[in-house]
Amino acid sequence: MKLSTNLCLLCLFVFLIFTSTNAGGLDNTSFYQDYYVTWGSDHLLLLNQETEIQLSLDQNSGAGFESKLHYGSGSFHMRIKLPDKNSIGVVTAFYLYSRSTDRDELDFEFLGSNGPPYTLQTNVYVNGQGGREQRTQLWFDPTNDFHSYKILWNQHQTVFYVDDIPIRVFKNNTKIGLSYPSQPMQVEGSLWNGEGWASDGRKTDWSQAPFKAYFQRFNVDGCVLQTFNTTQCYSSTFWWNSEKLQTLDEQEQRDYERVTKQYMSYDYCSDRSRYPQTPPECQSNQY
Repeated sequence: MKLSTNLCLLCLFVFLIFTSTNAGGLDNTSFYQDYYVTWGSDHLLLLNQETEIQLSLDQNSGAGFESKLHYGSGSFHMRIKLPDKNSIGVVTAFYLYSRSTDRDELDFEFLGSNGPPYTLQTNVYVNGQGGREQRTQLWFDPTNDFHSYKILWNQHQTVFYVDDIPIRVFKNNTKIGLSYPSQPMQVEGSLWNGEGWASDGRKTDWSQAPFKAYFQRFNVDGCVLQTFNTTQCYSSTFWWNSEKLQTLDEQEQRDYERVTKQYMSYDYCSDRSRYPQTPPECQSNQY
């Protein structure tokens, strides 16, 4: 009886250690398991036994990385802490990207600021055509701690999440003649100088450099794709293609409506100066 009790206590202890270690979606995956450095290797620093990286930006260079493999569907998740201080003109990016002239791309772009609120810009490219920007004012300070950013991409919808709250939905409307991302894409991250474009013409204060951004969680939940036939990645055996993820659930819909109403600061769908006629996908993407 005493031995059995001790075994139970040992199992409980191991369970508590495991849940504590994995709290907040953290994992022990090494950066190099699924990613490699693409540029600015002297501006990238590995931390915490290669489970975290620091990208830095100065007037000479920033840094970037990408996944070793291409994916045709999945749930792509990263935990990011943005540069602090006055980071006007600095862009931290996390995105999916296909290497083709008529590329598909799904973007998280965090625009530097001199304090809250911080702006998150999302964009969707399909067949080389972008211009689908939306901007959301984050309701927290993303420089104080890590927050979760996720892109769900399946054959039904693409959803951008911030701390598990959906902030943008792009539905698959190919049945009514609208294009949808369908090319194999890699997962990428970078820290770069967007002075002018990302700062409304304001100059970057380089006396604040180096600017530093941090990334965590490097395991990839995606369907690996060797060819351009993405239909093989639409199988229901992948959890991100399940029936419950074909649409937002009721709570997600409420969160989505609240965030877009309170925190969206720009929507290309409402920009009549750029689009005199509302782009056809705008209405179908609403809930």
